[in-house]
Amino acid sequence: MTRKKVEGAPPASPPSSPADPLARYNAKRDFTRTAEPAGTLAPGNGNSFMVQKHDATRLHWDFRLEIDGVLKSWAVTRGPSLDPDEKRLAVRTEDHPLSYATFEGTIPRGEYGGGTVMLWDRGTWSPVAGKSARDLDKGHLHFVLDGERMKGEWLLIRLRPRGKEKNENWLLRKIDDAFAGGTDTLVETALTSVATGRTMQEIAEGAPPHEEAAAARAKPAKARPSKRARKAALPAYEPPQLCTLVDSVPGGSDWIHEVKYDGYRALVAVAGGQAKVYTRNGLDWTDKFAGIASAAGALPVGSALIDGEIVAFKDGRPDFSTLKDAISGGGAMTLFAFDLLEQDGEDLRGLANVQRKERLRALVGAGEERLQFAEHVIGAGERLFDTMCREGFEGVVSKKADALYRGKRTQAWLKVKCTRRQEFVVVGWTPSDKRHGFRSLLLGVNEGGELRYAGKVGTGFSGALIEELTAQLEKLERKTPTVAAPRAAVRGARWVSPKLVAEIAFTETTPEGVLRHPSFLGLRGDKKAAEVVVERPAPAPKAAAAPTTSIKVSSRDRVIFPESEVTKGDLADHYLAVAGIMLPWVGHRPVSLVRCPQGRAKHCFFQKHDAGSFGDAVHQVPIHEKDGSTENYLYVDSADGLVACVQMGTIEFHGWGSTVAALERPDRMVFDLDPDEDLDFAATKRAAEHLKEQLAELGLTSFPLLSGGKGIHVVVPLTPAAEWPAVRDFAERFARALAQAEPERFVANMSKAKRKGRIFIDYLRNQRGATAIMPYAARARAGAPVAAPVSWTELRDLDTAARWHVGDAAELIARANGRSLKGWGVADQVLPEV
Repeated sequence: MTRKKVEGAPPASPPSSPADPLARYNAKRDFTRTAEPAGTLAPGNGNSFMVQKHDATRLHWDFRLEIDGVLKSWAVTRGPSLDPDEKRLAVRTEDHPLSYATFEGTIPRGEYGGGTVMLWDRGTWSPVAGKSARDLDKGHLHFVLDGERMKGEWLLIRLRPRGKEKNENWLLRKIDDAFAGGTDTLVETALTSVATGRTMQEIAEGAPPHEEAAAARAKPAKARPSKRARKAALPAYEPPQLCTLVDSVPGGSDWIHEVKYDGYRALVAVAGGQAKVYTRNGLDWTDKFAGIASAAGALPVGSALIDGEIVAFKDGRPDFSTLKDAISGGGAMTLFAFDLLEQDGEDLRGLANVQRKERLRALVGAGEERLQFAEHVIGAGERLFDTMCREGFEGVVSKKADALYRGKRTQAWLKVKCTRRQEFVVVGWTPSDKRHGFRSLLLGVNEGGELRYAGKVGTGFSGALIEELTAQLEKLERKTPTVAAPRAAVRGARWVSPKLVAEIAFTETTPEGVLRHPSFLGLRGDKKAAEVVVERPAPAPKAAAAPTTSIKVSSRDRVIFPESEVTKGDLADHYLAVAGIMLPWVGHRPVSLVRCPQGRAKHCFFQKHDAGSFGDAVHQVPIHEKDGSTENYLYVDSADGLVACVQMGTIEFHGWGSTVAALERPDRMVFDLDPDEDLDFAATKRAAEHLKEQLAELGLTSFPLLSGGKGIHVVVPLTPAAEWPAVRDFAERFARALAQAEPERFVANMSKAKRKGRIFIDYLRNQRGATAIMPYAARARAGAPVAAPVSWTELRDLDTAARWHVGDAAELIARANGRSLKGWGVADQVLPEV
């Protein structure tokens, strides 16, 4: 499983001479020994690009652009990053022939570039408007990629030589656009070939291409549903959770905030590769949203019920009128999925909001044009609202981080609008005196058991739309009005049965409830006229200086960490503040608590069972023990649960590798790198990087977690498919293989005596009943450190595993909302067969 050191890869060379652009390429290779294609000029498409992941003496990514009949090439030492703030070194290499674009395999050891080569990405490129490929000679190139992994705008810039370089050094950087993302989004998660679906190890071993590579390419390894799951029935429609309109965004870190999309609410039922799309009222509109149903049906799941909003874009923003046109004309539409009610027969509505979203993120993954994961931020809702209003979006939806899914309108889901808009019932129209059709639509709203006149709207219509609406109105015409209205306002009106529902934007209403400056946005076929009532914004929940809890914390001033004077109250406030980012990892998972009732310097002990002394906010799950007995284990599912544990003297939270809903099927592996006390943190970081690379060769994405002590946990998310014995067996074989390959560096035996000068790879946390520290949990150590997720890029610049502490909640929350941790700990993958 360890990477072999490959010899014979000299430094990259400068570009070839124009006279024979492939002379240098051919001179470096012995084509009787390597399977690489010989360098001959051949016609191409003129705009192709590809990236090859190349494990030679040093792992790198070869980025190639088709220009002038050859592939201009750069070796990107750490691979491309989607983070615009990340500038990746790209060393110019010799031009390659166009035939190299499909090469994947191994270059013999001892030959130039000896090692494994994966076709990692491919597609087309073009200079941005006003630029050209000739700019490359000037030392910069601004271009657009349309690949399977790399998309959007990118920039190559040549660095000024310092006089010692043997090669041209360039920087490759992502431009901040819709395709920008986290630092490690690409190279740490995209681990298989876009051509064959193989991992680096499979390529090195000469394994045949995967049969399903064409469908699975450009994505991390996906879990394949079992035959039983593929036969699952489509989940039934469930009433959706609804938002309460408020006048401002709620404050505090116990709220998550999403973009309010201007579209149609939809629930999508998936099973066995098929999908149905339901409106908010349960109407089957699959035929209207066939593309979205197709994308949902392709998700790697046995069955699921997904909640989201269907939108269509105009000028980069969701636009309701464009959506109406797309529905009638078959235009492009996208479902932004923001909740997951059911997965593979498991009812998820009892999970915390943030837990459901992380399950959904793992299912949707990187998404595609027709199906996207709806991102959110924790806290900072006011800033998001200001941005959305400035950019012309509809507003923000705010949700309690630990709220359950209720399927009705509650105060746990709130909406705040940038402009006033809502639905009204069309009750009639006034004829136009200049053309066929109408001058304005007459509107009503339900109030006190009957329709009340709400005004009329005469703007927002195109000529074609007036023709279309007139035809519908004429079919609903009636002789008598359904509302009482001022005679002057409705003189000459023609009345209709109240069946049509229109979305209207307006500035305000008169004291009589009549709209001022209304504008027509579109008809809503997903809402019944009887449901249309006036939406009056309620006051938002009062913003507290800190999140609130119903749990009474006694002795708040008792010092728990004497070195830093952190009190019991400070610790409770920490867990309350970080609940929104911690619950996705600790919630609904059996936990063992480190309790230190008198403070961390006094007697501390582990507790995993509960006799009911923790109160109603801490729950119990019965688990069968090896001796045949059954014990009640602890678990939490809310901020109150975390604080209740602190009230009982808890400092640390350690969790199982599985949830209470699937106790026997782990959803993660953890390799705890525990260094000998004489080793510095740099050695532990290098070890973590090495584990990451070895796991990647097997097709497994991993993430680093600072333990808050002196070590690093390498966390491997899993789709809960394999059971404990299989996961334990894989973890042990992996750890022992590393220790056998580099015995001077690693040990897989927990003996302290054998650890001298080495790093213990603790794989024993991957067995039933074992636990590992949870992200954002405090440690019972001097200084009150906190276990914290980091990206692999960030890890390189850290000098301690205890970088963050109790009191850093605001920074931890801001980090969780940032690019670097986007998608941390989430990957839909199963154990490889090795």
